[in-house]
Formats: sequence, structure tokens, C-alpha cells
Amino acid sequence: MSEPFDLLLRGGTCVLPWGDVAVADVGIAGGRIVDVGDLTGTPAAEVVDCTGLHVLPGVIDSQVHFREPGLEHKEDMGTGTAAAALGGVTAVMDMPNTRPPTASASDLADKCRRAKDRAWVDMAFFVGASAANVEDLGTMESLPGCAGIQMFLGSSFANLLVEDDATLAQVLAQGRRRVVVHCEDERRLRERLHIAREGRDVALHPVWRDETAAVEATRQAVALAKGLNRRLHLLHVSSAAEMAFLKDHHDMVTIEVTPQHLTLSAPDVYQRLGTKAQMNPPIREAAHREALWAAVRAGLVDVIGTDHAPHTLADKAKPYPQSPSGMPGVQTLVPVMLTHVAEGRLSLSRFVDLTSAGPARVFGLAGRGRIALGFGAHLTVVDLAAKRRITDGWIASKCGWTPFDGMNATGWPVMTVVGGRVVMRDGQLLGPPQGTAIRFLEVG
Repeated sequence: MSEPFDLLLRGGTCVLPWGDVAVADVGIAGGRIVDVGDLTGTPAAEVVDCTGLHVLPGVIDSQVHFREPGLEHKEDMGTGTAAAALGGVTAVMDMPNTRPPTASASDLADKCRRAKDRAWVDMAFFVGASAANVEDLGTMESLPGCAGIQMFLGSSFANLLVEDDATLAQVLAQGRRRVVVHCEDERRLRERLHIAREGRDVALHPVWRDETAAVEATRQAVALAKGLNRRLHLLHVSSAAEMAFLKDHHDMVTIEVTPQHLTLSAPDVYQRLGTKAQMNPPIREAAHREALWAAVRAGLVDVIGTDHAPHTLADKAKPYPQSPSGMPGVQTLVPVMLTHVAEGRLSLSRFVDLTSAGPARVFGLAGRGRIALGFGAHLTVVDLAAKRRITDGWIASKCGWTPFDGMNATGWPVMTVVGGRVVMRDGQLLGPPQGTAIRFLEVG
């Protein structure tokens, strides 16, 4: 007689639905969770002793830039998903600003083909909105592997820029799923570009791309979305003014913040890291960081996403403002945020909500976000007591660096389970890569 479980995680402290925490065994078969509780004496093909460890619903990073196709010298799907798995992340949602951009059904299909047999974790891909493809967006958002529609309101990526109200309204009128938005006001960025060009100092990055640029674009997007009754998800909210505005619009707007904006602050980060600290929207002063934490504590923030956007050291060494914006983050998400848990800034159950249950709820991910019967066996196993130093040498991304180099972390990912398969254990990838497309619930 065959064993009832393919994999049995024995004796871990599980974070269960509604924040309950209990020591329990997790039985897995056919890629799904089939039993949770005291499973002593039940046979399994593979048993992993998780005593002293915490078993969490699989961490999801809902904003990564894996650069393929066209920019593979910075990252590709193999290295990006390897970094995710090593960091305890079980699924990622990739953004459309590649070369060419992901803007058509054929572009989306090409990305899905590229991921097959190369992705260590499960993936989905956003389609970028523009005036050129607006009429096709409603159809594309329902295609397999599509995470939804994404818009840039500021010139982080000109080929996908949506800067006028008419096009923005057209995009919001297409389809039914939540539209994902990068909010910076393009007109203000152009008017103030002289600040960066004349100053040539990366410390001026948050002066050029200021809080007003962020909140004006946010107001514009929310006003149009309210008029069309369309739900929005705002990426990497970075300022106190945005949070003050959004508290009155949380009924139809969900909010992401990044570990970078919750951990780093100006001016220190620019003095230490130079252009490595450059990202859009910028790392701002500590008062903004504290406003983000207040929003996390108040329940205003729905998701932690990393905006993993790797660039080579050679690219980053270019003089500002020719230096590109973006930094890696998918591999450091778990240890950085668990360190905040250890230091009392958020609870472990809130961490789970922000990195697993939250993304599943916001984007309608099927069978993810809980340790529950019938859900997919996507799990992140962590050692909350482990003390490790984050270093550039640990980073699997092609860029080979992290803004958190030298940070002493408390809490570390020790095992990543994707679809019932252990893909990382004790810092080693266990192959071959077999990540699949994330499934989404039907939108009613």
C-alpha cells in the first residue's frame, strides 16, 4: 500500500488561517495540503522534521522585474526565480517593462514559454497598458498566465507610459480585474528634471521625484477609477501624503509598500549606497518611512512587494541621473521583514497577511495564502531564531548585489515548498526547476 502523503512536515509551528499559531504536522499529497494536525504514525514518502521552525503559507512577491526578454544581462527567469526560491518566496508576478514590453497576447505567450522548465517557483505576468493596445486589454487579462493589467503614470518606462486622462479612462474601462498602477505625475517629473540634471547628485532623486509627483498621480488615478467603478492596486506607495489621501479610498484601492521603503531612509541611504539606492519612487526621509509603518499597523497596507529591479554594477556606476533606477529585493524579502518582526514592528501573523494571504486576496490567486485543507502545498519554512548576515555573496540574482549587504538579520528562510515539492532546503536548490503558471479565480 502506498503512503497517504507524498511529503509530511512534522512538528513545525504553523501559522494557520485567522492568525492562529499552533504546533501541527502538515500532510501533502498530489501537490495539495490534505491534512493538518497530529499525524503521528501516518506514513509518508518523505518526512521533514520541522521542530523549532515556523511553517508559513508560501510567500508571494507580487512585483518583480525579471528582465527577460531583452535585458537578460541584468536578470532572467532562471536566475530571478532561483533568487526567489533561495529567499523563501514560492510565487512571483512579473512586470511588463521588458524589451519588447509585454503588451500583446503573443508577448504574454512568449514569456510563459520562456518560464517553462526554467522557473524554480510559480509565475504570472502582467500585461502593460498603452494607447496602442487598450482595446485588447479586456481579453488579455483573462489569458492563462496573465496576472492582470499594469499602468505606468510616470516615465519609468516610456513605451508603456499612460499620462493623459483619456487613455487612462480607456484602460480602466477595459476588463474587470484589479488594475495595477505606478503613480508618479509625468508632467511634474518633466518640469523638475532640471533638478537632477543640474545637481548631478543622487541625493536629489527624492527632491526631483518628490512627494507631490506621487500624490498628484495617485489622486488622478483614484478619481477616474471611482468614476468608472474600477478597482486599483497602487504599487510601492512611498509617502505620507499618499497614505493620508488613501485612507479615505481603501474601499476600492489596495496598497503595496516595499521592504526598501520600510527599512531605508534619506539622506543616509544615498550617502552609503550612492546610485545603488536609486529607485522609483525614491527612498524618502525617515518621516515618510514612519508614515508607512503607521499605515501597516492601521491595516491600510494590503501587500508587501519588493519591486525587484536588478541592474548590473556597471549600469549603477553611471553618473546620476544617467544611472538606472531600481534595486534587487526578491531574495531578501523574507529575512528583512522577519527582522522587523523580531524587532517588534509587526507581528508574524501580519507578516503572513502582507506576504501571502494579502496578495492572494488582492489578485484572486486560486489555492494560495493559507495553510488549509485543499489549498496548494506552497509553504515557506523559516527559523525565527536564526541570526545571519545578508551579504552580496548570498545573492543569486545576476546583478550580484543587494542594498541590504551587511545587514544583520534575525529570521531566515530554511525551506521553500512549491506545489508539494521541496525546491530549497538549507540554502540549496533542489531541482530540476518545475515552476508552473499561477492560477487565478474567475472574476464575477
